[in-house]
Amino acid sequence: APERMLTPRYLELAAHLHVSAFAIDEAHCISHWGHDFRPEYRQLAELKSRFQKASIHAYTATATPRVRSDIVEQLRLEDPSVLVGSFDRPKLLYRVVPKQDINTQVAEVLRRHSAEAAIVYCITRKETEQMARYLVSAGIHAAYYHAGMEAEDRRRTQDRFAAEEIDVVVATVAFGMGIDRSDIRCVVHSSLPKSIEHYQQETGRAGRDGLPAECVLFYSAADVMRWQELLQRSAEQADAPAEVVENGKQLLEGIRRFATVVRCRHAALSAYFGENYQTSSCGACDLCLGELKGVADATVLAQKVLSCVARVEQRFGVEHVVDVLTGADNERLRRWHHEKLSTYGLLKDMPRKRITNVIYQLVDAGVLERTLDERPVLKLNPLSWEVMRGQRPVKLVEAQKTTPARTRLEESSWQDVDEELFQKLRELRRQIAAERGVAAFVILHDSTLRELARIQPTTVEMLRSVRGLGDRKIADFGARFLEHIAAHKDELQSAAKPGASIDDASG
Repeated sequence: APERMLTPRYLELAAHLHVSAFAIDEAHCISHWGHDFRPEYRQLAELKSRFQKASIHAYTATATPRVRSDIVEQLRLEDPSVLVGSFDRPKLLYRVVPKQDINTQVAEVLRRHSAEAAIVYCITRKETEQMARYLVSAGIHAAYYHAGMEAEDRRRTQDRFAAEEIDVVVATVAFGMGIDRSDIRCVVHSSLPKSIEHYQQETGRAGRDGLPAECVLFYSAADVMRWQELLQRSAEQADAPAEVVENGKQLLEGIRRFATVVRCRHAALSAYFGENYQTSSCGACDLCLGELKGVADATVLAQKVLSCVARVEQRFGVEHVVDVLTGADNERLRRWHHEKLSTYGLLKDMPRKRITNVIYQLVDAGVLERTLDERPVLKLNPLSWEVMRGQRPVKLVEAQKTTPARTRLEESSWQDVDEELFQKLRELRRQIAAERGVAAFVILHDSTLRELARIQPTTVEMLRSVRGLGDRKIADFGARFLEHIAAHKDELQSAAKPGASIDDASG
């Protein structure tokens, strides 16, 4: 930690050892334009004056051009070499899904990754516990993780996840920093993170073995409102400078735009970090895969919703407006005589959830506003009237009614792989890891197991051709993998023999 580094004891030790270089990780914390600004990081600039002959190296995976410039300025670096790699992660599949029944939606995603590692991120500790309980009740091996747990309980959850005893961890953002598990196949955000930088960092925990992985973000405008309230409250409690508060709002606006813009997700993320994305279609996001479609007559639908907000005199929230549009029969509507409005029942054939989603899309598009009061209400603005007068078109999207299929990348990574054998080899890897007291991925990566299940080697010499299997690992447990592969082949051959089942039954 920077606070410890700058204590007299550590500075004296560094001078005594003639330290020639300092490496600063998570360097975005130095900049108040960054997503995780920590004032104590700025004190690291003292290293430059105290150790003038030492080189300073700053590393971060989530710095925009503005943040990179600020890091250089705050550390007082003179004409430094600034090396910027690509921010794109081509083997990650990005999907943004309107949030509805979130527990059910998350479970559906995880079932696509049965027996595979996944992380589900929630905003609050309470949400992690509730989500984990639901997933367990749905038959998914899950556990929760958050900073409010006892240290021993947190360690146990980490160890169980690393040992593949559980498939899914439901966590706050505190989880993942200490996990070096490379075979995470899915990262789910059950709510909007508070910045693109957080999203990039958290989704980056998927697919570190080089194989395809899926990242699903569940989004609603209500999440934006919630973060705005949390930002304001924490700023007041910490007495934060106005520029820091404003930067937090800008970061939130960045992730909101990412979630709502009709643009390739890979291109949008790359552009945010100042990178020019050249590919016309990534083939690895919901938009480029054609999983979203434009809503027919979107402007007319928007006009009906906005007209209803006008008819109720901009005094009610989302639920009440949906009640009016669907023609609900309840005491509150009758008390306000809203069953007599011209917009009453105007969308009676449309599901409530879809109307709610349309309202939030209109808020996201800036043609409708939702207040931040304790009881938020919908308000019109000048753009609302332009839409109602037919002067401004509106675009709305909805998910295609199809089950997400494997992408080309996913298909190619499984091509010619015997998936039954792959699962058997995963179980063997788990056994070996338990015997040695290490995490399963330390034994072999999933990519290596897939290659074994693809070529199905029969000799030690063939094992040497598999990437990830060096002489040491082959000597330690190569024979056990060969035995499992041979046994699997024997089972297939026995099952394929004509009349095998009859002979077995009569035997």
